[in-house]
This record gives sequence, structure tokens and C-alpha cells, in this order.
Amino acid sequence: MNRQIAGWIAHRWAKWVTLGVALVFIIGMAMLGFKLTSVQQNDIAAWLPGDAESTKVINKSTAFSDPDSAPAVVLYVRDSGITPADLAKAKADAEAFKDVKLVGDDVVGPIPSKDGKALQVIPTIKMGDDGWDKLPDAVEDIRDVADKNTGGLDVKIAGPAALGADQAKAFEGIDGILLASAVGVVIILLLLTYRSPVLWLIPLICGVASVLTAQGVVYVLAKGFGLTVNGQSAAILSILTLGAGIDYALLLVARYREELRHYQDHHEAMAHALHRAGPAIIASGATVIIGLLCLIFAQMNSTSSLGPVTAAGIVVALLMMMVLLPALLVIFGRWVFWPFIPHFGDPERNESGIWGRVGRRIAKKPRFVWIVTALVLGAFSLGVFQLDANGLTNEDSFTKTQPSITADKELAKHYDGGAGSPVAVITKADHADAVKTAFASVKGIDPASVEVKGDAKGVAYLEGTLTSSPDSTTAFDTVDRVRDAVHKVPGADALVGGNTAINKDVQEASSADNKLIIPIVLIAVFIILALLLRALAAPLILLVTVVLSFGAALGIGALVFKHVFDFAGADSSFPLFAFVFLVALGIDYNIFLMTRVREESLQNGTRRGALIGLGATGGVITSAGLVLAGTFAVLGSIPVVFLAELGFVVAVGVLLDTIIVRSVLVTALNLDIGRHIWWPSQLAKKDDVEIAQPGDDAVYAKVDA
Repeated sequence: MNRQIAGWIAHRWAKWVTLGVALVFIIGMAMLGFKLTSVQQNDIAAWLPGDAESTKVINKSTAFSDPDSAPAVVLYVRDSGITPADLAKAKADAEAFKDVKLVGDDVVGPIPSKDGKALQVIPTIKMGDDGWDKLPDAVEDIRDVADKNTGGLDVKIAGPAALGADQAKAFEGIDGILLASAVGVVIILLLLTYRSPVLWLIPLICGVASVLTAQGVVYVLAKGFGLTVNGQSAAILSILTLGAGIDYALLLVARYREELRHYQDHHEAMAHALHRAGPAIIASGATVIIGLLCLIFAQMNSTSSLGPVTAAGIVVALLMMMVLLPALLVIFGRWVFWPFIPHFGDPERNESGIWGRVGRRIAKKPRFVWIVTALVLGAFSLGVFQLDANGLTNEDSFTKTQPSITADKELAKHYDGGAGSPVAVITKADHADAVKTAFASVKGIDPASVEVKGDAKGVAYLEGTLTSSPDSTTAFDTVDRVRDAVHKVPGADALVGGNTAINKDVQEASSADNKLIIPIVLIAVFIILALLLRALAAPLILLVTVVLSFGAALGIGALVFKHVFDFAGADSSFPLFAFVFLVALGIDYNIFLMTRVREESLQNGTRRGALIGLGATGGVITSAGLVLAGTFAVLGSIPVVFLAELGFVVAVGVLLDTIIVRSVLVTALNLDIGRHIWWPSQLAKKDDVEIAQPGDDAVYAKVDA
């Protein structure tokens, strides 16, 4: 960071201006952030790429069906057989459902099952543009009607509306509950890190302010610029912004504490801390931001929008920790470190602390250390072969059994598996009969269910019922066969959609995104590291270590998911999300370490610089890793398998990065390779410094390497 800018941020009177402006900005953005849920788009169609066939069906079928509507299937079951009284109740309920808010007259049924043991009534809930959050209340209103005077009937609610209600409940209050849980974890870790009754409050206040401000910024982007936000990206935004923000705070406070021993004036100490640590922190944040923005190349709207959403959070976190945090620290002065106040002239403990001792132990046999460490991480990576990332069924996507899933299972016992979730076909109206014939002939479709539901502006809309569960691989195969059949009708321009087709297109787009985005992220991160470290060897080595760490974390996660948590698999987009977060965040810590190593190498040579750098940054980077791992682990509190898996793998990966990869593997490589790690820069030609006697902590000798 420019010395003059750093001086102004820590200036005696500028700090008060900074505080005032920051408070106005934070309050204004926080007020907007409270509206973030109102702009979320949680319907699955909003996640799809625009060129997906199922998306085209949605866009073309608005004249026949409202994309902001969802049918609920009210199922009445009597194992001994439906009675006339049961039928009368179902008919009465069908009329009563019309009076339920958001339902209206769009009610179908009662429809008896072939086995005579069930009836179904299908009211359609009209959610509106922002009605996803209204689904739970609407489904409960329907349930209240259906549960009256059952006379022994077993009543359940299935279908897309019930599933959507369960999904909405899973994310209900996510901003408050998730943030509160994450804040609790951060408080504990900050208290353990600083062992001060006061200091922890300042980073925490800045961290929470970062989250509230980021939510406001994302609201503005969604409202004014059409950025897609959903419950999933909103959850990740809060966690990532808080965790990364606290990380940057820890790194700056650590350097500030160090500089307080060198300068009597704490304003001057902060200016030097910003000048020294600022560039590394900004570079670390920029790496994360650019890595996240690589997601915009994804086909999936939900994935491509996650990049700008989370990148906005990192930008805000950087701004808060580089401007507001320094201002608050210099306002309060040295005493906030009580009872461990750093005084001017206190000795440095970089090489006498625990990480300094670890470094000297590694220095005895660095090549042996990095080879063994790499082999162990590689062994853990083999667990990846246990990962089944081919998508999850509706049932498997929750960590707890949901009412809609139980209802769908019961529905499948008495009706065709796809009841309530039909396959939809759009075609030219003058080819409707030919398309209907082709549609009805497909194996896996009930031929009696295929019918033309509407005809408008030369376009016909058809529906057919699947004979298998709509989220099964069998149903996906049926969609493929339907597409093959109707596409062959000459001149019909037929398109196949519906919920099953949407889910299938989501999985295919996610798989394609994995192959596209991962190489882009690697290339982008390599370029950033090369520019920052002014070398090619070090960036390549660092990138390999982080990818190895990612593989180990994913392998451990796959084993735990299958053999401990008993998850059925993983979402098809999970590997990409885990990769982007772990590579970006893993490089984050390596940047802070290696920029300090480079700084020390300029004066002391690479090998000595590696030990000093590890000793100086080891404690704070480990603390930062614990904070970020703890905040991501909180995602496991949401009953959604994708978020639980993501939180676990990112937490494990961050811990591997901070404790094993950064402190052991990278340090051992620095010590073994020495000055050549800076190739082809001038620093690669600088005389190195080695420990003359590895067992002697005090003796160092300068040698020509």
C-alpha cells in the first residue's frame, strides 16, 4: 500500500472523518440489506442457463402456465379403501382451497387412484415474482383445510409447492441464524487468539459491518442490475464475508502489534503496518475476488451469479478492514491489547516462538519433509474416487426427512411416479397431433395422460405423466427419449421441459461448468501470483500445493460423506464450488506467507527469510484459518446436503492449508529449493543464508548458494 495513503488512513484527525463516513455508509447499506430476501430468486428455472431446452420451454409456455405458480398435490389415503364420505370431503376441500390466499379457482380434482385407496386434489399456488418465501404459509393454509374432519383419512401434501415450501423453510431465517452462529464461533476464536477482553470487539464489529454492508450492496446489484441471488448464494455471502473479513483483520492487527514495538506513536505504527501488510492483504483479497469472478463464465445462472455476489462481499470486507479497522484501532490506542500490551522497544519473538521452532525442525531435513507431506496429502486425495457428484434426488438433497418427500413417496404408491410433475412439450400448433403421437409412444410416459393443454398464437402446449419418480435417473432417461422422439417430428420445432427436464439440464450444465471454470481459475490465480511475487517458479509451486490440498480435502470429505454422514452423493456443482473457494482461500494464506518471505529474503536470503517469515506469520495465519474454518463449518446447521458438504470440505481444506500446506509443505519447499524459487527474478541470484548446524538454533552462516 502506498506510504502516503497509509499515512492518511492512520492520521490523527482523518481517523474521525473515516469513522463518520463509514457509519453513514454502513447504516445506509444495512437498511437495504434487510430487503435482500425480497429479491432472491429460488425457483430452479432461475438457476438455468438461458439456452437450456427446459428454460426455453418455460419462456414459451407463459401463455399456458404461470412460471410463478406451483401445484400442490393434496393426497387423501385410506388403506381400507376410499369411502363416499371421503370423496365428499375431498370435493368440499377442493372448493375450500379456492378461498385460500394465493390459490384462487385453479383447483383440479378430486382424482381417484386406480387401487381405490387414494384421492388427490391439486390446488395451484400463485406465488408472484417474490412468492417463494410465501410458499410455506400457503401450504400450511392448505394443510389447515385438509386436516379438518379427516375421519381417519391420512392427509399429506406433495408436489412442487410442498417441496418448495420445505426448501424455503430450510433457508428460513438463514441470514439471522447463520450469521448469529458464525459470530458466536468468531467470538470464541478471537478471545482465544487475543486473550484480551477488549481487542476482539473491534475486528468483530468490522466483520459484522462488512456482512450487513455487503448484503446491501448485493441488494442494489440485484434490484438495479438484475444480478441473480438465491438462498444458497445469500448464505455463502454472509459466511465468506465474515470469515474473510476477520482473516484480513487478524493479519493487519498482527502486523500492527509488531510495528508498535518499533514506533512510540501508534499512528505511525499503524501507517507502517498498512504500508507493509496492506499490499499482501489487498493482493490476497484480489486473488479471491478474481477467482470468484471466474464463475461468471459458468452456464448455470446460479453459479455465474454467485461469483459477483461473493466477490462483492470480499470487496466490502477488504474496504472495511483496510479503512475502518485501522481508524478504530488508532482511535482506541495501545490499551486495547490489554493485558498483553506491546510496548516500544519490546523484543521480537518471530524466531523464538512455536512456529520459529517448527521451521528450524523442518530445516534439518526439508526435502524429506516435503516429500512425505506431499505423499500423505496425495493418499488422502484418493478418497475422491468415493465421491458421487452426479446430482441428488429431492429426497437426498436434505439432511433431514422432509414432509414433502414423505408425501411424494406415498403419492407414488397410488399414482404414476410423475403425478404432479408432468413432462411439458412446446410445439407448433399445426404439428400438435404428430407431436402428441410421438410423445405418447415413448417408454416411461403414461400414454393415456398425454394431452394438448392449450393452443395460443400458433403454439401448442402438451403434458404427459412419467411412470417413474420425477427426480430419478429413470425419469431423466425418459426425458432423453421424449426429446429424441419429438425432435424427429419434421417442422414441429418441439421442445421438452418440466421439472424433470429442468433438473436434468441443471446437472448437465453443472458438469460442463466444472470442466470449463477450473482451468480458468488456475490460470487466473497463476498470473496473479506471478505478478505479485515477480517470479514463475514460486507461483507454480504454490498452485500445485493448493491443488494438492484441495484434492486431500475433497478426498477426506468424500469418505466422511459416504461412511459417516451417510449422504447419498453430492450435487453436480459441488466440486466446482469447493475448488473455487479452497484454491482462492488457500492461495490467500500462501500469499501472506510468501510476501513476507520475499520481504525478508531481500535482506537475509531465501532460506533464512523462510524461517523468519514462518515465525512472523505462523500464529496469525493459523488463527485466521481457524476462524474461516469455523465460520464455514456453520453451514452444516442448514438442513441442505449441498451446503453441509461445502461447509465441511472448505473447513477441512482451510485447516489443511494453514496447518499443513503453508507451515510444513511450503516452508520445506522454500528451504530445499532456496533462492531458485524466485526464478527468473533478480532475487533468484541473491546469495542465500543457511543454518550452519541444523540442530543449533542460534548459529547461522551466510553462504554462496
